[in-house]
Amino acid sequence: MERLLVLVRHGQSEWNLKNLFTGWKDPDLTELGVEEAVAAGKKLKELKLTFDIAFTSVLKRAQHTLDLILTELGQEGLETIRDQALNERDYGDLTGMNKDEAREKFGEEQVHIWRRSFDVPPPGGESLKMTAERTLPYYRKEILPRVLAGERVIVAAHGNSLRSLVMDLEGLSPEQILKRELATGVPIVYRLTEDGGVESVQDLAD
Repeated sequence: MERLLVLVRHGQSEWNLKNLFTGWKDPDLTELGVEEAVAAGKKLKELKLTFDIAFTSVLKRAQHTLDLILTELGQEGLETIRDQALNERDYGDLTGMNKDEAREKFGEEQVHIWRRSFDVPPPGGESLKMTAERTLPYYRKEILPRVLAGERVIVAAHGNSLRSLVMDLEGLSPEQILKRELATGVPIVYRLTEDGGVESVQDLAD
């Protein structure tokens, strides 16, 4: 039985381009982001991958990415479940702030700690650990059982919500996952074992 799970981070968003902390705010894709999403769909098409169900966040940059991918695959109208459990990490008081301005205001070291530590949240926001505490239960309850039942599943979400899933799937430590970069618009193809472990992983980055 095939147990296929594809994770893809949304294409570049308008706030990515402006170097802003985005979190739960809802900007759409840039022209480049649209191109990245279309390219992701083409890569999956080249591998002759299609899906039985899709999951995404409630934020339009992830939904738009998914829509563009499914259009490339000829799967417009595929059953799609949207849930805020897959939303990006909430950056709290940093949301909407330019990352360079944040460094000037709070200091380079403090901003680095907020961005790159596992369990230190920015003021009013979430750490990666807190993000994982909402994404992983959702993954284990709603997504993983469908993969293990033989459904081919695609998840279009965000850098940090996906990072928490990658950490769990690949058995990475907090230190290892913080160094793991997920490129925008690049699918990661997992084939899972019957107990939910990873049999193989293919990163479709060029």
